Amino acid sequence: MKRFINTIKNIWGIKDLRDRILFTLGLILVYRIGSYIIIPGINSADLGALQSQTQDGVLGLLNMFSGGAFSNASIFALGIMPYITASIVVQLLTMVVPYFMKMQREGESGRNKINQITRWLTVIVTILQSFAYLANLRNTLQGAHVFNIFGGSDITFMNWVLPISILLTCGTMFVMWLGERITDKGIGNGISIIIMIGIIARLPFALFAEFASRMEDQGGQLVMLFVELIVWLVVIMLCILLVQGTRRVPVQYAKRIVGNKQYGGARQYIPIKINAAGVMPIIFAQAIMFIPVTIMGFSGNASSKFAQALTNFDGLWYNLIFGLMVIVFTYFYTAVAVNPKQMSDDMKKNGGFIPGVKPGKKTEEFFDNILSKVTLPGSIFLAIIAILPAIIRLFGVNSQFAQFYGGTSLLILVGVVLDTLQQIESHLLMRHYDGLTKTGRIKGRGGNY
Repeated sequence: MKRFINTIKNIWGIKDLRDRILFTLGLILVYRIGSYIIIPGINSADLGALQSQTQDGVLGLLNMFSGGAFSNASIFALGIMPYITASIVVQLLTMVVPYFMKMQREGESGRNKINQITRWLTVIVTILQSFAYLANLRNTLQGAHVFNIFGGSDITFMNWVLPISILLTCGTMFVMWLGERITDKGIGNGISIIIMIGIIARLPFALFAEFASRMEDQGGQLVMLFVELIVWLVVIMLCILLVQGTRRVPVQYAKRIVGNKQYGGARQYIPIKINAAGVMPIIFAQAIMFIPVTIMGFSGNASSKFAQALTNFDGLWYNLIFGLMVIVFTYFYTAVAVNPKQMSDDMKKNGGFIPGVKPGKKTEEFFDNILSKVTLPGSIFLAIIAILPAIIRLFGVNSQFAQFYGGTSLLILVGVVLDTLQQIESHLLMRHYDGLTKTGRIKGRGGNY
């Protein structure tokens, strides 16, 4: 406790760090206030159906990432997800399209071009998603009155859909701007912090809902709630291991003498992450799982046994297919994100080699073999984390609280918290203060080659 108090004093005593934290908290407050400002033409009393619709599934995930703004029909309803979608698309393009690969190798100027392309793509994605959101909103609010913001009773594309789509697009761009300001003048990782705040904002409601549901039952329900919290903490610790876990590969660097100075000659280690793909396999798998259901819904076959199996989020077949897809996408995204050939070439350029392995093709095959072996347990572990909310719901846990037992929400929450603590600790260590832990420095999600 004394160490914790001293750490807080040290953080507050560093003016630059204190100003960055206060600046970040101020922008977070602006974001949370905006998530409760309802778009024009919608009565807040009519949003019950929309809030019920966003309890589970992809809409529930979007609502969690937006901190409830999606179900509130807020001006920030689309949140930061269009930017995340655009970033994923551009990231994949930089790995397969030569033009984008060239820009990525141009250094700072290339990154600025990629960021500009990402922003414009975000605008396009947001406009398309805003139309879909408004169509779903009007369909969900059937029987409720949607007001014409320009007066009159007729609701048309020009007098409601188009201006509200522009408003939602501006809301997303403003949220993106808040994230960039947090990155530049706050404590860093602005976009990730915006997502994390949206997830954390739903946690108190989920805990209260679980507490209320337990109080409705009789006999030992407080004990069950305590057990649930213990299990939740254990799952958090396992997620920390998944985020931080690495396999270290020893690399020997040859001695080089330049002038009167000697370089190299020391053995170093390349950390290969157990989970190099992060949460992307879960996001891809969830998106793919909803495609056949959507198609069957439009075709009128939503009542078939196959459709019912894919829409039962707690069912065996849904979670079995979902888990297998997470494993497949983990291998796919790891293969795209980590290039053994580039690792081998970079080592060769810097005079490095793996003891007992010939440089060139053999080193590339060695890295490919290591990645395959390391990715297998990581992918299985990630699949278990992905389906864990469904397993927890089988024990009577409220669906809102069960979402925090795994999946994208918990992995993002753990990863961003670790990254933020690492940023704060770096400020402390630069000024020769003690770190946040006794055992050593905090490791974030970084560490991959």
